[in-house]
Amino acid sequence: MSTPNKDIDKVEVRLKWDPSDAGEPAHDLDIIAAPYTADDPYGRPAYLVHFDSRSPDGTITLNRDSRTGQGLGYDEIMTIELDRLAETYTRVIVGIAIQQRDGRKTFGEILRTGVQIREGYTNLSESDFSEVSAATAAVVAEFTRDSSGSWSFHPEVRGFDGDPDEFAAVMGSRTSGS
Repeated sequence: MSTPNKDIDKVEVRLKWDPSDAGEPAHDLDIIAAPYTADDPYGRPAYLVHFDSRSPDGTITLNRDSRTGQGLGYDEIMTIELDRLAETYTRVIVGIAIQQRDGRKTFGEILRTGVQIREGYTNLSESDFSEVSAATAAVVAEFTRDSSGSWSFHPEVRGFDGDPDEFAAVMGSRTSGS
C-alpha cells in the first residue's frame, strides 16, 4: 500500500510500550533502521541503526532509547533525515524488534504498544501492532527514493517471528514476514 506522501524530508519514528509487571523480566523493544543502496535494494542493508548506534553520516539517529518502557509518552524516538542521505541510498526500511533474552515475547504479550511515524506535526502512520500480535518483530515503514530524488512513504506493518538479529538480516527482503 502506498500513500501520496511524496518528497518527505525528515521523519521521526516514535515507539511506546508499558513496562513489565514487577518481578518479571523487562520488556525491551527496539527501533531498527536499515538503508539499502540502488545496487542491492532488497538484499543486504548497507548498515543498521539501532540501540547504541547511529548512521555513519549522522542522518539516522536514535534520540531516545529505553530498555524497560518506563516513563511517560514515547519510550524510543529515532530521527531519519532522508533529504540528507547520500544518493546511493534509495530505500530505507524501519522495523521494531522485541529483545528475546528472557524467552519468547510477542507484541500481543506487551501492553499498550504503539508506533507512530511523523513528519513535523503530521502523522504519516500509527499502529498498535494488533495486526501482528503473534509476531516478535515487524516492519513498520518503507521509504523509497525515485529517479528525481524525491522520497515516498509506504506504510506497512508486516510481522516476523524470530530474534532481532534474524529480523535485521531479512527485514528489507521481499520475502520477510511471518
